[in-house]
Amino acid sequence: MLEATEQNEVRYLRKGVLIMLSENIKTIRKSKGLSQDELAVKLNVVRQTVSKWERGLSVPDSEMLISISEVLETPVSTLLGESINESEASELKAISEKLEVINLQLAQRKERSRRLLHGLFIILCAITVLIFAVIGIAGSPYLGWDYSDPEIAVAGTLFHAFEFVFVRMAPIIFIAGIIGSVLTRRKV
Repeated sequence: MLEATEQNEVRYLRKGVLIMLSENIKTIRKSKGLSQDELAVKLNVVRQTVSKWERGLSVPDSEMLISISEVLETPVSTLLGESINESEASELKAISEKLEVINLQLAQRKERSRRLLHGLFIILCAITVLIFAVIGIAGSPYLGWDYSDPEIAVAGTLFHAFEFVFVRMAPIIFIAGIIGSVLTRRKV
């Protein structure tokens, strides 16, 4: 495991390379007078892919990076913000290392998001069951209240309205929570 300072250096490297790559793709594309759609067509990808590259949400793999450099008529080293004087062997090695670091970062971010969503769906199911159980155990106590007092009448009406809406919505919420937790579970 890396020490704290080494981890910080890796984070800085990842963030810097990702930002530099995304900014360079966007800047060079615009300087060539290409829209995202036009670049996407030349690379045989969808426009959203180009948009994700430019916003730093994903990175092209090494083959696609070479294709981008050919379409934009720019060396890969320029896209990555390095000096052009490097030899091709060291350039490819540096590219692959940087892409590996960036892809690892994106995979970790995606996994964190998946785990968070999965947990939220499970919590949604648990809260739904808990509220349903409390309502069932309470057994509509507002039915025996004296509604001649206006404050009690308002409270009873609100309690009844909540129970009425919740009992009808709970199955939908519960099923949505189950479906969400199944769709966000870890794929083996």
